[in-house]
Amino acid sequence: MYRGGKPFSSPVRPIPTERITLFMKRLLIVEDDAENNQMIREYLESHGYACVQAYSGSEGKLLFSLEKFDLVLLDLMLPGVPGEELVGLFSGKAPVIVLSARDGLDSKVKVLSDGADDYICKPFDLPELLVRIQVQLRRQDRAAETMGERQPMEKDHSMEKEHSMERERSRSDSGGQVYRYREWTLNPDTQEMTAAGKPVALTRHEFLILELFIRNPKRVFSKQMIYEYAWSEEYLAEDKTINVHISNIRGKLKESGTDTYIQTVWGLGFKLT
Repeated sequence: MYRGGKPFSSPVRPIPTERITLFMKRLLIVEDDAENNQMIREYLESHGYACVQAYSGSEGKLLFSLEKFDLVLLDLMLPGVPGEELVGLFSGKAPVIVLSARDGLDSKVKVLSDGADDYICKPFDLPELLVRIQVQLRRQDRAAETMGERQPMEKDHSMEKEHSMERERSRSDSGGQVYRYREWTLNPDTQEMTAAGKPVALTRHEFLILELFIRNPKRVFSKQMIYEYAWSEEYLAEDKTINVHISNIRGKLKESGTDTYIQTVWGLGFKLT
């Protein structure tokens, strides 16, 4: 929020409410510091975004349930409902960028594994925040364009026998495709999974990772292949996201006893056993 101890002052006035159109991206700012909240709003509205402000976790939760937002900026230390709880509530429904003074690795890993899409430590530069928002909105737009059009990965015909698909397909009541592997069932239409008959709550990215595995159960997938399938964007080699998500998925599957279905192939990536 601050650079050199001086708050940002936008040279452009916020966009009047009457000029907000359906074509503008709507952002929810959940930040209990009124000065910081207003500063972020003015800056983002000067760059063409429509912003709605919340000053507590409870208010943010209520606004999110009443309106549709393209992205959420979320502080963690909030009165009312804590930010960590809101991450799980918002995840999968809108991209979530966490803004927090907590810069410890444990805090970042937990929040990202719980479903946050990005994590920015305070203090930060507003131009950096703007770029991070643009990245997440581009991801969302690309995912929306490809959702429902995603096809199973092409088979390697030279290895077709070795890597043949071993999945069962059935029709759900809604007419969509349901994928089964051993004791797993994935329904892409409802984004629901069961393991050994027990429901498993997954984030959008976790679901897509398992969808990729179950469609190609004999294939070894590198981190790059997994990332580009689930996030629909170019893989960043230094990113630890895949390890965190695989660990989180295994943790959620442990109760059903099916966490061992995901095998680490050292030096190569991951596959199903």
